[in-house]
Amino acid sequence: MSHNVLDYFENGAARNFPGKVAIVDGDRSYMFSEVESRAKRCAALLVRRVDAINRPIAVFLPKCAEAIFADLGIVYSGNIYTNLDVKSPAQRIRNILDNIKPVLTITSRALERQLLGLGVPESELCFVEDMLDEEIETDAAAIDARLQHIIDTDPLCIINTSGSTGVPKGVVLSHRGTIDFMDWVFDTFDLDDDLRIASLSPLYFDIYTLELNLCLAKGATLVLVPDQMATFPAKLMEFLQAQAISFLFWVPSIMVTISNLGLLEGYDLSGLRTVFFAGEVFPMKQLNHWRRVLRNALFVNLYGPIEIHVDCAYFVVDREFADEDMLPIGHPCRNADILILNDDGQACAQGERGELCVRGSSLALGYWNDEGKTANAFVQNPLQTHYPELIYRTGDIAYRGERNEIFLVGRKDFQIKHMGYRIDLQEIEHQVHCIDGIANACVLYNQTRKEITLFYEVLSQDVIPQQIRAGLLSIFPKYMVPTVFHRMEVLPKNPNGKIDRNGLASILHESRG
Repeated sequence: MSHNVLDYFENGAARNFPGKVAIVDGDRSYMFSEVESRAKRCAALLVRRVDAINRPIAVFLPKCAEAIFADLGIVYSGNIYTNLDVKSPAQRIRNILDNIKPVLTITSRALERQLLGLGVPESELCFVEDMLDEEIETDAAAIDARLQHIIDTDPLCIINTSGSTGVPKGVVLSHRGTIDFMDWVFDTFDLDDDLRIASLSPLYFDIYTLELNLCLAKGATLVLVPDQMATFPAKLMEFLQAQAISFLFWVPSIMVTISNLGLLEGYDLSGLRTVFFAGEVFPMKQLNHWRRVLRNALFVNLYGPIEIHVDCAYFVVDREFADEDMLPIGHPCRNADILILNDDGQACAQGERGELCVRGSSLALGYWNDEGKTANAFVQNPLQTHYPELIYRTGDIAYRGERNEIFLVGRKDFQIKHMGYRIDLQEIEHQVHCIDGIANACVLYNQTRKEITLFYEVLSQDVIPQQIRAGLLSIFPKYMVPTVFHRMEVLPKNPNGKIDRNGLASILHESRG
């Protein structure tokens, strides 16, 4: 039985396909033997620098092969990787580092000044250029000694997600949860070493977990899609064709754009045989278009919040749907269980809406350095009170349909899924209130138009949307900044004195079209 995700690599591609191309990064490519040697050189240096196991080590690099070598090197050293977004505003990066407190940060010399400017001591930096030096001697015994102390419930990585107080939450994922999910993937789908994966998502997103382990276990080739290509759908299609891509795991937004632009018919994607998608709703009209053009491809809708090891439910799109139909998230993945509970903590009847909750090894270990938030989200299963058993309350509203398939309805709270990212609207509100001249603010999401919308009152008539946007761009990544602004004399209040969010939501409803 596997107890470390490295078993996938050691018993899979490293053993069976050492001379096969593992990673394509622009005009560079690396064989599995090269991935192994580079990862172990990284690990050798980390073992000398960090006299501990199960400690977080940050990776502050753009999406590149070196970041993957670093992640694997961290795992080989017996520690926990956490990938950071080098494009995030300085304050957000600082907030993450203050919360995670990594023992080291792996970066490049080109990014050194950026981290020093954030207050990271030079003594806590580790340069990838040094780690990949071929003169470094790899001490296999020292690495093995570290790994002997790792068990399957130990942390593998930390994924940083939005938090309601302005401080990102660090979701801790384990080896066991990752292995359970990946074993299910391998047993359920026909995936082999012939696959060429178009890796579009950033490495700090959970889709990367599936892509990386599929590559390491099965010998599939991981083709890194350049970051800027996502904004040029036609170039992205050219890339898929030129690279003979056969596997995708994307959020639906870009796929909807590709469909809307009519690009599918203009390129030869006949080799594309497996399409996973997750992170947000895929409108049936555009999904039907993809299915009509790629008749031989398998389409799979996956569901799971960041607090789950990648995903916990899936639906193989195996029947026809009308354009106006809702796509189910289907059924639980193996060794995961989904409960739909009403406000009293009781199981909902078929067709009854309630909060979707998850139990099983798919649950994250919790939030790094935050017992309070962990205790609020990971709670005792109210349907089973005889022994301790945690469930994760997702905040998603769902119901079971006539086929016992699960359908999502919306969010219970103010968290949303936008462009594949989990975003807490209250985090944006918190920062809007910090902008000079703002009296009050409420942020809502226009689900139809996929727009983050800000309603606000001002203290000064000089405050304009451009100033608010500029202020938020200094704190948040672009996908978290509102694109629609409504200035109001007074935000409506409900009888208990709180902002009338339902009343504001009706304005969004009226603006649909």
